[in-house]
Amino acid sequence: MTPAQLSRTVLHTVRRAVEDDELCVAVPERVKVRTPPRPGCGDYATNVALLLARGEGDALVIAEVLRRRLLRTPGIARVDVAAPGFLNITLDAHSHAQLVRTVRSAGPRYGHGAALAGVSVPLGPANEVRAALVAHVVRGLVHAAGGVVVAGRGPVVRPVPVSGADLLRSLGSDAARWALLRPAGHDLPELDPARLLSQREDNPLFRVQYAHARTRALVGNATQLRITPQPESGAYDHPAEIGLLALLADHPRTIEAAARHRAPDQLARHLVAVADAFFRFHDGCPVLPSHQHKPSAVHRSRLALADATGAVLAGGLHLLGISAPEHL
Repeated sequence: MTPAQLSRTVLHTVRRAVEDDELCVAVPERVKVRTPPRPGCGDYATNVALLLARGEGDALVIAEVLRRRLLRTPGIARVDVAAPGFLNITLDAHSHAQLVRTVRSAGPRYGHGAALAGVSVPLGPANEVRAALVAHVVRGLVHAAGGVVVAGRGPVVRPVPVSGADLLRSLGSDAARWALLRPAGHDLPELDPARLLSQREDNPLFRVQYAHARTRALVGNATQLRITPQPESGAYDHPAEIGLLALLADHPRTIEAAARHRAPDQLARHLVAVADAFFRFHDGCPVLPSHQHKPSAVHRSRLALADATGAVLAGGLHLLGISAPEHL
């Protein structure tokens, strides 16, 4: 179950509770779910009960009504109420394995869909190098989310005091694109080649590309060991695995949000978060067995998660027009 699917599930639960006269509240148009800020609070959290209680009613009472109903939903293993009215939702183990299967089945196109079907995103031409690049990338994001680009105002970004040709000469295509796309539109990009081209952990682009290359190396090494990726229900229980899975699940929503708000920086920052979560997973959960151990279901499941992560990173970089190298 992806965050978008869970959002729709919670919204449907609110609507049914109102229809059954168990709640007397105005049904919102949308419900947001987010990854909790700290471990131990479930896979996702929503403040919908707090929002519903703004008019009348006790948020904790509303949350308890929704908790009982959500527990009857397939794919949801646990729902906890936390003061002052948050719902912390834990998915069942099968949902985690199914998410990995879904990502690997879609490959780099995971996250593409019809989230913006029927939505027109205004976008106009731009002459300045940064605005022109943002407009080009946003067009691809809108198409990936199933929306339509219509004539409108160009993206509002802070211009850079350098030409596109100079940027390519000093940075190359990948670093130049990253430099212009990663900062929010109102922020001035950093164009220092020493930082943007360094192969060190303090370079976010390097971390993202290296994370992708590392996923490919794991799959290649596993092939030599005759280990095939296969997600198993119940295999993902380490906090680093859960954290990475939550970000993979959030990838479709991120593409939609980046397209809707004409903000490719949201996708760039998401890829950095995925890469950082992958390294935590990589360091905390051995993907391949050591020499004295035989491959197990856990290794096959972790290999599948690493493979799925590589697909998300490759797909996201492709939408930004940046390469996803197999080796670094």
